[in-house]
Amino acid sequence: MVNLEEKALSIHQRLKGKVEVHNKMDISSSDQLSLVYTPGVAEPCLKIKENRQAVYDYTWKGNTVAVISNGTAVLGLGDIGPEAGLPVMEGKAMLFKAFSGINAIPLVISTNDPAEVIRFCQMVAPTFGGINLEDIKAPECVYIEKELKNTLDIPVFHDDQHGTAIVVLAGLINAYRLLCKDLKKAKIVVSGTGAAGSSIIRMLYAYGVRNIYAINKDGIVVPSQSSSYDSVVEELCNYIRSPQEEKDLGDLLDNADVFVGVSAANILSKEDIKRMNKDSVIFALANPDPEITYIDAIEAGARIVGTGRSDSPNQVNNVLAFPGIFKGALAVRAKKINEEMKIAAAHGIASLIEDKDLTEENIIPNALDERVSEIVAKVVAQKAIETNVARVY
Repeated sequence: MVNLEEKALSIHQRLKGKVEVHNKMDISSSDQLSLVYTPGVAEPCLKIKENRQAVYDYTWKGNTVAVISNGTAVLGLGDIGPEAGLPVMEGKAMLFKAFSGINAIPLVISTNDPAEVIRFCQMVAPTFGGINLEDIKAPECVYIEKELKNTLDIPVFHDDQHGTAIVVLAGLINAYRLLCKDLKKAKIVVSGTGAAGSSIIRMLYAYGVRNIYAINKDGIVVPSQSSSYDSVVEELCNYIRSPQEEKDLGDLLDNADVFVGVSAANILSKEDIKRMNKDSVIFALANPDPEITYIDAIEAGARIVGTGRSDSPNQVNNVLAFPGIFKGALAVRAKKINEEMKIAAAHGIASLIEDKDLTEENIIPNALDERVSEIVAKVVAQKAIETNVARVY
C-alpha cells in the first residue's frame, strides 16, 4: 500500500508544479494579436498612465495576489530555504484559486534580511491587488507585515499570523455559544508567542477578552519584564495579565477556561487539563503533532477540543479564512485588511454552524465547505466599507 508521503512525492513529480497560467482568449489571428499586444495594448497603457487606479480595470491586478515567502518558517519544517518552500507556496496558490477564484502567484525569494523582503514586496506591489506573506519566521514576519501595511496601499496579510487567529476566534465564539457562556469573561492561556500566538492574543484582546495569559519556550511571559523580550513579545505585554505565583504551564492553567496552543508537541498533560475549570476548551494546534492529542484531552475531561489535524473533529484550518478575506478585500479594492475586517471574518465563519447543528464535535465549518469563502468575502467587504478602507462600493 502506497503511503501519503509516497503519493505526495509522486504527484508533485508528475505534475512538475501544481499551478500554471492560462490565457483568457485565443491568439489565432493577426487581428487578435494586434488587440492583446502591439499596437492595441498601447490604449490601456495610456489610460492607466492618466489614472493609475485604472490598472484595476484593464489588468489582472484586481483579482491577483502574490504569495511571498523566504522559506524561513515552513509548516512544521522550519528554515528550509526558498526552493524547498516553493511546493507550499504553489499549494497556497491552488487554494486561492479553488476556494475564491483568485489568481495567486508563488514568489520565493532568497534573503533572510527583513529590509530586503520589504523592498521586494514594495517593488512588485504594482502588479498585485494584495500580498499574502507566508512562512516567514518570527519576529521578523511581524515587523515586515507592519512596515508593508504602512507603506503600501494594497492589502498585506501574513496568513500564519492572522489566518490562524481568525479561525481560532471563530471556533471560540461557537464553543462559548454552545456553552451559553461569555467568551469575554474567560481565562485564556496561550502557549506560543510567535507569529500565530501573538496574533491570537491581539485578536482576542480586540474582541474584548481581558483575562489572557501567555507562555513560550522561555517560560511564562511577565509584563513587568517587557523590556527584556523581543519586540513582538514586548508588545504582547500590553494585552496579557501578570502571573501571580505561577511557575509553569500547569500552574497557569489553574482555574483556566481555555487553552490555545501554537507551540510544540506533547507539552500539555492530562493532569494539566484536570486543573482547569469545568467545560474547558482545548485548542491544541501544533503541527504536525499537537500539544496533546484529541483523545487524551477528551479523556482528561475537556468539553471541547480542536486541533490542526484533519483526522480529528474541529480542525482549525487557515483555508477557512484567507481565500474569503482576500476575495472580500479585492472586491472593494481595499487599501488594507484591518482588525475589524478580521473579526468580521471570524463571525462570518462561526455563523455557518447553526444552533441546531452546534455540538462539541462541530464548532468549526469543514475546510471544504463551499459556503465559507462567500460569507467571509461578504462580511469582510462590508466591514471594509464601514471602516473607510474601501475604494469602491
